Amino acid sequence: MTSEKIVSSEPAPPSKEKTRKNSTFTRVFRYSLVRLFSMMITVAIGVYLTILIANMGGYVDTIMRNEIKDNITQGILANPAFRSLSTEAKANLIQTKIETEINRRGLNQPFAIRSVRYLKNALTLNLGRAIYMKSDQGSKEVRLILLERLPATLLFTGTSSLMVFFASVYIALSLSRKYGSFWDKIIIAFSPTSAAPPWFYGIFLILIFAAIFKVLPFGGLVDSPSPRNPLDYGLSVLKHLILPISSVVMSFIFLSIYNWRTFFLIYSSEDYVEMAKAKGLSARDVERRYILRPTLPTIITNFALLVITLWTGFTITETVFLWPGLGITLFRAIGFYDTPVIVGSTIIYAYLLAITVFLLDFVYALVDPRVKVGSGGGGSQ
Repeated sequence: MTSEKIVSSEPAPPSKEKTRKNSTFTRVFRYSLVRLFSMMITVAIGVYLTILIANMGGYVDTIMRNEIKDNITQGILANPAFRSLSTEAKANLIQTKIETEINRRGLNQPFAIRSVRYLKNALTLNLGRAIYMKSDQGSKEVRLILLERLPATLLFTGTSSLMVFFASVYIALSLSRKYGSFWDKIIIAFSPTSAAPPWFYGIFLILIFAAIFKVLPFGGLVDSPSPRNPLDYGLSVLKHLILPISSVVMSFIFLSIYNWRTFFLIYSSEDYVEMAKAKGLSARDVERRYILRPTLPTIITNFALLVITLWTGFTITETVFLWPGLGITLFRAIGFYDTPVIVGSTIIYAYLLAITVFLLDFVYALVDPRVKVGSGGGGSQ
């Protein structure tokens, strides 16, 4: 009797590893969709509230209608070509031109309808045209106005903020090893000076170094007329950067060092850190493995949010130093009631913030093995 091998035609069950990977991918994908949807709702609500506030609930439309009436009326009355017209003909002409301009700007529609259209355009990054403001090239496109001011803001706020961030983390980590030392007490003593904003220090720096000693410029981005040589141009920009950056550093550095120092001291007192010291590990190994590694998610969060805030700039500080960035642009837009520029700045900031918060969840999972994206009740744990 011959033995026969029975071969099953049914497919082999999938391996546990493959099933686990598919489950992880499905969980992460579902979690990403939910997070993106919830963030889009949050961005939409924030932008719509900005539209309502920037328009003062529609009151800005009334201001614009009155300005249109005044400008057209004064223009026609002062135009010699219309002096021969009768009073009634002038009134009809004025009324016709006013209605035409109001219709052209869409001010004939209720604000509730226009606000929804504003929201749709903002969410699709159709930033439209400014009402009063122009770029240096004469364009009223909000996109061009913001892009033109962005490099100056990134140069100023980026340099100063990143300098404060990395310097404060490094110094704070060093001070956490020397608790109660002379320099530790100095930082604690000077930390209340951060209560004053950068523009406050900026005014004093301008008075001392620009008005009295006359060694640094009062403000601006570059000398006037600007140097044609690239090297001289760069040196001129660096010279104009000294006072703005100094004002930001003076305002934030001491409190930032104090906060990070306290943060590192809390982790330095943990039992596993004391155990690592007892095993004879060097101070740098203890800091790298047992202090910096568990605090890395917090450091990354602060760094990411810092990068996002660079978009808005230091509004009043840029105004004090006449720095041609986004901060002073937003300040002038608020003064002019230029709603498209205000909303344009807000929507870009909101999108950047939402994307950063979304990506942080995945960054946490990379730097901290305890974090699993989408586990549990749909959030990262």
